[in-house]
Amino acid sequence: MPEIRESSRIAGGYVVEPTLHGDQRGLFIETYRREWIPGAREMIQANRSNKQAGAVVGLHFHLHQADYWYCPVGTIRVVLHDLRAGGPTDGATECFDISGENHWGVYIPPGVAHGFAALTEAVMTYLVDGYYNPADELGVAWDDPEVGADWGVESPILSARDSSNPLRSAIAPADRPRWPMRT
Repeated sequence: MPEIRESSRIAGGYVVEPTLHGDQRGLFIETYRREWIPGAREMIQANRSNKQAGAVVGLHFHLHQADYWYCPVGTIRVVLHDLRAGGPTDGATECFDISGENHWGVYIPPGVAHGFAALTEAVMTYLVDGYYNPADELGVAWDDPEVGADWGVESPILSARDSSNPLRSAIAPADRPRWPMRT
């Protein structure tokens, strides 16, 4: 049975340390089961992201979608920031590394801004519980001092969109996710 722990900084966020099964042929890892995450919905789409070292996928959040991230190759620094107004962890930021070495997965609930930095060349796979909807893809400045994230890279490689996301303080109160999230 894997070790599953709820984040002490982000309510409803979970880190999964899966059980590894290996022999002379190699390694087998069960990376995700819906039953591991209390209240998780069915994941319906899988995606893959290949990034060069130094690439930063800045903070974005969804009002209706949860993500589950896994990094089988390389190392990424995960950054989570809780935007859910009125929630027990509103304003909290958490940063940690997942990799092909530690095999951790991370469950990110709706309303939590999330991004990652490739500390090495990396491959990240992720599951989502909703099909891509550009209207549900909102952003926060990756370098917002109020977020206070340690991305672990000195010269980040950013997309134009990630370079232009607003500060947390510029997001209108009516546009912020509310606790508890209803999807």
